[in-house]
Amino acid sequence: MPCPGHFLRLMGRPCLRGIDALGGTALFFLEGLLQIFSGPRIFPRTLHQIYVIGSKSLFLILLIGLFCGMVLGLQGYYTLVQFGSVGMLGSAVSLSLVRELGPVLTAIMLTGRAGSSMAAEIGVMRITDQIDALDVMDINSMGYLVSPRLLAAAICFPLLTAIFDVVGIFGGYLTGVLMLNINEGAYFYRISSALTLTDIGGGFLKALVFALLVTTVCCRQGYTADKRRDSMGPEAVGNATTSAVVISCVLILAADYVITSFLL
Repeated sequence: MPCPGHFLRLMGRPCLRGIDALGGTALFFLEGLLQIFSGPRIFPRTLHQIYVIGSKSLFLILLIGLFCGMVLGLQGYYTLVQFGSVGMLGSAVSLSLVRELGPVLTAIMLTGRAGSSMAAEIGVMRITDQIDALDVMDINSMGYLVSPRLLAAAICFPLLTAIFDVVGIFGGYLTGVLMLNINEGAYFYRISSALTLTDIGGGFLKALVFALLVTTVCCRQGYTADKRRDSMGPEAVGNATTSAVVISCVLILAADYVITSFLL
């Protein structure tokens, strides 16, 4: 029969590792945040990251937003028609997108496209000693690699979320009005009457929180790729990228629940 001490050691070890990872991530984020104010040299790199994170992701956001809105319009119509409330389709589509689906799906899409790229790029720099070379040249690696990505993500995530919402509402219009013959005036009237500044502000708040979470997790996974227990070298970069995407997606959904519980 195993002794209680052995069981406590088995349970305590992963708990301590989790606390250590949480504390390390928090310190990593704070250091990256402080380096944003290091000087004007950060802005050219931030503009480049805005292009990488935002501009290169625009087509993906447009495509996903359009189809998401069309599906919402279709499903919402066949649900509301059972209760004789088809005129509420505009409210259902807009509130679903602005409150939940817009910020969450945008963040998940950007995690897969831009977040994985961050983790892989910084991970390769770590295992090839390029980050150590930056430190040797007295260039702050956090300010050079992490801070521009944090600032760019904080700008791009809310903007792309807004684009996702608008395109999604247009997708619901295509399905509901043009295909299923719902009254156009009723559709847009319900949108304007249902949406409030609180809903819009809550969506932007979620997008900003998701931006900081995704960027911090993805950058840290790449930055510490050489310290992984499960692999080393190129394999560590691959595992770090996979971990970055998985952890980011889980944190997005967890943070969404927490923020929603406070906003409602």
